[in-house]
Amino acid sequence: MRNEINMRLYGLSETFEESAGHFADLTVSRVISQEKGSYRLVSSQGEKWGEISGRFLYHIQAKSEYPAVGDFVMADWNKSDGNAVIHHVLPRKSSFIRKAAGEKNEEQVVAANIDTVFLCMSLNKDFNLRRLERYISIAWNSGAAPTVILTKSDLCGELEEKLLEVSSVAAGVDVLVTNAINQKGYEQIYPYLEEGKTIAFIGSSGVGKSTLINCLLGKDYLDTNGLRNDDKGRHTTTRRELILLPSGGMVIDTPGMRELGMWDAKAGIDETFSDIEKRAQRCRFRDCTHSGNEPGCAVREALERGELSEDRLHSWQKLMNENRYLENSQDYLAEKKQKFKNIAKINKKNKKGMKK
Repeated sequence: MRNEINMRLYGLSETFEESAGHFADLTVSRVISQEKGSYRLVSSQGEKWGEISGRFLYHIQAKSEYPAVGDFVMADWNKSDGNAVIHHVLPRKSSFIRKAAGEKNEEQVVAANIDTVFLCMSLNKDFNLRRLERYISIAWNSGAAPTVILTKSDLCGELEEKLLEVSSVAAGVDVLVTNAINQKGYEQIYPYLEEGKTIAFIGSSGVGKSTLINCLLGKDYLDTNGLRNDDKGRHTTTRRELILLPSGGMVIDTPGMRELGMWDAKAGIDETFSDIEKRAQRCRFRDCTHSGNEPGCAVREALERGELSEDRLHSWQKLMNENRYLENSQDYLAEKKQKFKNIAKINKKNKKGMKK
């Protein structure tokens, strides 16, 4: 007889168990990988592939409603054809969301139910403060705690200078410097790897996410490639995958992202650029554009005193404009309206289940 899997190791908390209790005939499972329309699931009964039920698929109105890696789902585990059938996604405690690639404004869940987001950026030619500000803004908005992971420190000859630059845009965020040459190069990560906790590795292609995960696993589980001639890494990860670590905790490896569009991230932008937000509140006029034409602009005064850089101000304005444009788009408004309807349906269904 096969031993049951301890789902506490996979992050199944009392909160998720309470939500799962409304579906007595189904098995609570976690999505550990995804390939097109199929999902690899783990439950107390083991691992198997699963697919969405026809009824569930019929009611899906947006990409974000599909199961994502890290989601806890309710599935019929004992179908005769061998595949489990997913009927529900349990409410997420956090989710890293970006605008889906393409012209249509849709939200895409990169990883769900994560505790910490590792924002990976290498210390070679991938180093980009403006991109990092974008990553941090979206991470703050996810409901998980962001941590900056600077990789490939062995390739950087100006480490102290780079650290000062990162610190200037990452207030309130832990910053770790790593390399994969020896254990001391990545042992700072271990304190984050608590049993039942999930960490998502997010970053551009080739920054060394998979290499770091292999180090934590103690074996070459994920494919990695060396550097290209331009000193940038090659893209290797092609799918999202949740991996249980032998030392405790879980990591989600994600493909490198060429495009990371904002999605309803105003709160995250405010947190990331709190230095500018606080100054903007001291401007004489509430609708100050900080362009240099308005008197009593506290933001421009900070620029003149050298307390703020033009690049950081432009980055803030760019992200705010991008988020504002999205919020006014018809695709966004329609999707948000549908999401609130779906949440209301779920709450109504849960209340009925509790009365029973």
